[in-house]
Amino acid sequence: MSTPNPNHLNGQVFLAKLLTQYALIHEKTIGSAAEEYIRQLGLRTGEWLEGYYSEKNEQWTVEKYVDVLVDIKNKINGHFEIDTIDSDHIVVKAHKCPFGELVNDSPHICAMTSSVFGGIAARRFGYGKVDLRQRMANGDPVCEVAVYFNQKDELPGDEYKEVSVAPENGDPFHWEEETIKMLGEELRRSDEMIESLVSEVEDLRAQVKKQS
Repeated sequence: MSTPNPNHLNGQVFLAKLLTQYALIHEKTIGSAAEEYIRQLGLRTGEWLEGYYSEKNEQWTVEKYVDVLVDIKNKINGHFEIDTIDSDHIVVKAHKCPFGELVNDSPHICAMTSSVFGGIAARRFGYGKVDLRQRMANGDPVCEVAVYFNQKDELPGDEYKEVSVAPENGDPFHWEEETIKMLGEELRRSDEMIESLVSEVEDLRAQVKKQS
């Protein structure tokens, strides 16, 4: 393993490393439920970011929506660009992830992009479906993300509709009791699954001992 160049160390790299490693440990601890935590965080982060671009009730065009997405990603050290703008969907591509190569440590963190993009679409247009067509975290040469504004069941992707909106002058990061309970329930189910697997392994071990 080569020694990293200290000139490449900065606040962005440091925070990205901490976040991706936290996400990795979180996923290894609770399994697939970790993605739901990322999703909920992305929904609220997206609403917070929207506040930098307009008032809550301002009507957005599709063009403004995609411009905001690209601007957000590029301001946080990504390299995103518009590929397609249509009345019912948009496509953006990225040649650099805000987390850089560190995203390879925790590919499930891409759920943040999905929920930020989808949450903003749902709040501004009433509906969003996000298809992460390509992901550099999975070895693809670029990231390619499509967002659809009309419900089409035949299309792949994560759906976003009826997402929560913070009250006027409220804090999007004020976590509702229902959300905390839901995440707690996901964690409980993950714990039960792990306990069940451990029990099965112990039973199998006991059977092997009897046969030997």
